[in-house]
Amino acid sequence: MSVLEVEQLRVTYRGRAGTGARPAAVETVRDVSFRVAEGEALGVVGESGCGKSQTMLAVLGLLGHEGAEIHGRIVFDGHDLTTLGPRRLRAIRGSDIALVSQDALSALNPAMTIGAQMAEPLVRYDGHSRRGAKDRCAELLDLVGIPGPRDRLGNYPHELSGGMRQRVLIAMAISREPRLLIADEPTTALDVTIQSQVLGLIDRLRRELRMALVLITHDLGVVAGVTDRIAVMYGGRIVETAPTTALFDAPGHPYTRALMAAVPRMDRRVDRLPAIPGFPPHPADPPPGCAFQPRCAEARPACAHSVPELLRRPGALPSHTVRCPYPAPAADEPHPAGAPA
Repeated sequence: MSVLEVEQLRVTYRGRAGTGARPAAVETVRDVSFRVAEGEALGVVGESGCGKSQTMLAVLGLLGHEGAEIHGRIVFDGHDLTTLGPRRLRAIRGSDIALVSQDALSALNPAMTIGAQMAEPLVRYDGHSRRGAKDRCAELLDLVGIPGPRDRLGNYPHELSGGMRQRVLIAMAISREPRLLIADEPTTALDVTIQSQVLGLIDRLRRELRMALVLITHDLGVVAGVTDRIAVMYGGRIVETAPTTALFDAPGHPYTRALMAAVPRMDRRVDRLPAIPGFPPHPADPPPGCAFQPRCAEARPACAHSVPELLRRPGALPSHTVRCPYPAPAADEPHPAGAPA
């Protein structure tokens, strides 16, 4: 059963008169469709500027820009979120859908103690007493592995380490037992050791609480051991989606293969990692045809004429789709047991 279904989502920003050479309408998300089942973890991967966070902010109703327009369907638990008013969206956001952002220091209020920030939604929305909310907050901090949880409730954010602040954000996100957790680059500001601990924590809580998870990152290594499926985004579109094991064993899209080549590996010595030339396209000035073709070493003349469709990769799993008419061969791609069809 799908918890979240996104169908042909488009996010468009309307310009104003006098904006110079910029077009009147700029699309940052283009015909994005995906589903997330109960208890499933989906990784959304791509370079900065590829539309990952814009997609999830649209799901949350947090674009917060007077010129932003959302088209398509965002169905959560049977309700199309694009048709709901602000009050109903607020009731869903934070209770049924929760967000863990990438910068805990800016996400937490520096003038409030950890306990006060955690208790506020429990008292206001769930009817907890002040004492009951304090007990629940201590339980949550213990659940996410913070030592001396009751004593930490009186700390301010600046008194905690980066890893502990991130754990506090996770505790706040799960405090109302959401059905869907969106984690937007949750480990970007952390060192490698703490990053691994936080990812392990998110994965454990997802399994224990049966939450659906959407993990946004630019780092393929982050999603390798945490997600069930991966969607690769480029130029505001999904260019490849597959079960995690299948994607790592046999990536099909040239962009996915280029990202894979840039990941350090322990089983081989590499003096210099290959880099993808150039930069992702600006949403206001996309290239003709395939958005990746100006940077693609395998581009052909036809790639500049039309936008490829997202189709099943020949010889691959039914759930392995690629937005490229010339994907890498998939004859040797394994079929992991239990992979979704």
